[in-house]
Amino acid sequence: MIRLSAFSDEAASDLSGQISALKRNGIGYTELRSIDGKNVAKFTEAEAKEYAKRLAGEGVAVWAIGSPLGKVDIDTDFSACLDEVKHVCALANIFGTDKIRVFSFFNAYEKRGQVFDYLSGMAETAAEYGAGLYHENEKEVYGDTAARVLELMANVRGLKFVYDPANYIQVGEDADTTLSLLHARSDYFHIKDVVKETGELVPAGQGSGEIAKLIGMIDGDKTLTLEPHLAVFSGYADIDHTEMKHRFAFSSNAEAFDAAARALKDLLFAAGYREEKGGFVR
Repeated sequence: MIRLSAFSDEAASDLSGQISALKRNGIGYTELRSIDGKNVAKFTEAEAKEYAKRLAGEGVAVWAIGSPLGKVDIDTDFSACLDEVKHVCALANIFGTDKIRVFSFFNAYEKRGQVFDYLSGMAETAAEYGAGLYHENEKEVYGDTAARVLELMANVRGLKFVYDPANYIQVGEDADTTLSLLHARSDYFHIKDVVKETGELVPAGQGSGEIAKLIGMIDGDKTLTLEPHLAVFSGYADIDHTEMKHRFAFSSNAEAFDAAARALKDLLFAAGYREEKGGFVR
């Protein structure tokens, strides 16, 4: 079975709008990143409890916490970083998920040993809370290329991995190569597509990320988290300081999100999947 999740803050800033977008697109999970423009790592535990209650009441589960952990300079105060890990882990427990998305530090290419040590310490801390850290390849962090992701896999015990095809394309990687190296070793996938020649973000299947091939290589249960970036959304500037380039214009974030969901589902249907409550099967 393939389960669908989504960064629902790309559809709406407020929680009601996010829930509505997920439900009208038949997506049962959210990768929780922000609500009302406030990043999840900044939630208080009281806020998290209220949001968790509302999500559960609407039948929406939290697949993962889309945290910004590790998306800082490598020379950060690591004790403060660990405090943030502990806080995010406590939030994950409230939201009923054991998955936390993380990154591998900026300005770190020449400090691989420090990256390994920091991520190992973060993973050990998360394990104390019953949580796992899932590294996302992202431009300009240490693990932005397939080669360096493989280094993380070999050197950071307990770290798990998210594969984002568009992010690899944006740092000059080839989709066929990254899929052959990392598909089977990735725990789940972010679905974002981009045209290599122009840098334009597009719906899944219309760019260079080989999303159809990614889906075709799935064997067994897997989760796809929709992260389309087809429109600028509330809080984007806090997580990425680069300008988005888009091939298509949409009248609203909700319309862009719906188009992204439809494109992904079309790829799943073309691969022989059928939609059933809870996911896609074939």
